[in-house]
Amino acid sequence: MWSDAPSRREWPGAHRGKAPGMEHFTIATVAQQSPDFRRVLWTGRYSQLVIMTIPPGGEIGEEVHEDTDQILTFVSGVAEATVGDEKRKVSQGELVVVPAGTRHNFVNAGPNPLVLYTVYAPPEHADQAVHHTKEEADAAEESGRDEPPRSS
Repeated sequence: MWSDAPSRREWPGAHRGKAPGMEHFTIATVAQQSPDFRRVLWTGRYSQLVIMTIPPGGEIGEEVHEDTDQILTFVSGVAEATVGDEKRKVSQGELVVVPAGTRHNFVNAGPNPLVLYTVYAPPEHADQAVHHTKEEADAAEESGRDEPPRSS
């Protein structure tokens, strides 16, 4: 069940704003201090903010979110993006939109970690979820421990 207030993270680079409910993140600071494969930074009723760090040679993994749009912004590194039938290289400062129902994958194509943040609408993962590795994230999804909150 949803509360009226979004969840609050105590995370370096995250700051409570002056407006009620405002969250502020210095994304470069958060990215530098989060080596985790996937970390949910914020979950609201209609969207969710997640930061991801993909090791060299690693990937998000081919997937389809049937009812969730996804917007990915690349903070550092280089990726080979596959969205539907289209492939292209993406890097720092670029943004990719993945409409709901579209098969996609992002593979780290560089020698350094690939860091990105993504917005899911509606939320896709469990509130406050932290998965240190892709294997841990996959296991949480398969076991049902990574289910997003749902409106009542």
